[in-house]
Amino acid sequence: MRSSLRLDAVLVQAVIAGALSFSHLHDLAQAAGQSGWKAWAYPVSVDLLLVASWHRLRTLRNTDAPRQAAWIWFTVALAASLGANVATAGLLDLADVPDWLRILVAGWPALAFLGGTLLAHSPVPQQDEAAPVPDEADEGRDQPDRPAPVRDLPVPPEPAQPEPEAIAPATAAPALPAVPSVPPALIAHARKLADSHQAATGHAIDRDTLRSRLGVPAPMADAIAAQLA
Repeated sequence: MRSSLRLDAVLVQAVIAGALSFSHLHDLAQAAGQSGWKAWAYPVSVDLLLVASWHRLRTLRNTDAPRQAAWIWFTVALAASLGANVATAGLLDLADVPDWLRILVAGWPALAFLGGTLLAHSPVPQQDEAAPVPDEADEGRDQPDRPAPVRDLPVPPEPAQPEPEAIAPATAAPALPAVPSVPPALIAHARKLADSHQAATGHAIDRDTLRSRLGVPAPMADAIAAQLA
């Protein structure tokens, strides 16, 4: 509870400085012939233009948009605030304000309105940063120990077994299991898996591991293992 009521020294200093600057702008505007509520409106106008230009600069900080206009209006508002503070320090006779200062004070509302409108309605470019899509070739090159999954490799179907009735029991010789044909791309991929497995474990890959890594039937895994031997 005590921490929430603790005052920040920087915040207190900002409030004091803002109140003093507000009072100096009011006194200068009143001395220049702006009486009543108009003298109180001048400090608000100067401070709002200063805050709007600073906000515009922070908005354009991470973009490539030009920031010259925002800096110009920030300098104009800062010069108006700083000039009022210096003028009321005894360097200017507030009882006899020169004509050029009366002209500046009288023309300030139009200038502040123009600057605030340009700052508020100028478009801010948006930067769409899309996440880069990693290339499959680069992904496989950066991770040599992780084998790339088999994609779009044609897997031939298992050879059809002959019907028992078509084989004569006395004269037909025992049929040898047909060796399935293996695509060259699958052989090349299996060789990469075997080399990666041997580099990681220190021994050659066995048939069951090769079959599970490739996701192929057992006859085809035997045929691939025979070509890798």
